[in-house]
Amino acid sequence: MPKPRKRFGQHWLKSQAVLDNIVEAAEIESCDRILEIGPGTGLLTQRLLPLAETVTSVEVDRDLCKLLVRKFQDSENFLLLQDSILSVDLGAMFQHYPKFADPDKVVANIPYNITSPILDFVLGSIAKPREPAFKSIVLLLQKEVAERLTAESGSKVFGAMSVRTQYLATCEFICHVPNTAFKPRPKVDSAVVRLCPRPYPTQADNSRWFQTLVKLGFASRRKMLRNNLNSVVDREQLAVILEQLGVSPQARAEDLSVDRWVALSNCLHPA
Repeated sequence: MPKPRKRFGQHWLKSQAVLDNIVEAAEIESCDRILEIGPGTGLLTQRLLPLAETVTSVEVDRDLCKLLVRKFQDSENFLLLQDSILSVDLGAMFQHYPKFADPDKVVANIPYNITSPILDFVLGSIAKPREPAFKSIVLLLQKEVAERLTAESGSKVFGAMSVRTQYLATCEFICHVPNTAFKPRPKVDSAVVRLCPRPYPTQADNSRWFQTLVKLGFASRRKMLRNNLNSVVDREQLAVILEQLGVSPQARAEDLSVDRWVALSNCLHPA
């Protein structure tokens, strides 16, 4: 078996219990077409193949690809792409393999060092959500990131990532994964989360403005919201709107729920 490579952030998951949790959270049906990011040695892939219609795995490591080819060469519903998920042109690839086109679910143990761009890939942004959206996205990632994705307003870890993700998808913390579940052990613990993209119940009138407002609001967590937004919003106008929304004038960005952020954006949207 190839040795884990630090430059790819590789840690082999060895816990069967965690694999069980990932597969259960994915709720795979026989018609599902799975996109797996970073299959590694194929332990998760092996669980997915009997359940799904197709599994497309994207692996950047050449040596791991050789291992996966040997392991799954007889699986007719398996497609392996040797590339980075951040650079591969899936649309072009699927023109050659139409059977695997349009995957509708993502299941992945993702490298910690590219978590943010992978989240951008699977969800899109507030201003430009991914189209078509995946039905569900089950990810094994760093516990700290999982906590930020699923945090409630008012908590210390609720931030711009929390607002963005929760606006684009329902977010569920599935389970904690200790570092002992991997070989070699990473320095931090992990967690499994499930994201289910959907239109937010109350849409922002202008998604680009909403995205900008959230970014500015969380630019300096120590500052009050009125100070972070003073470059784009008149202080007196902001004070009036915060009062209308039932928000303290001393509030910080993390004190506002996603609902309140949307309401604030819609009230402050420039003409």
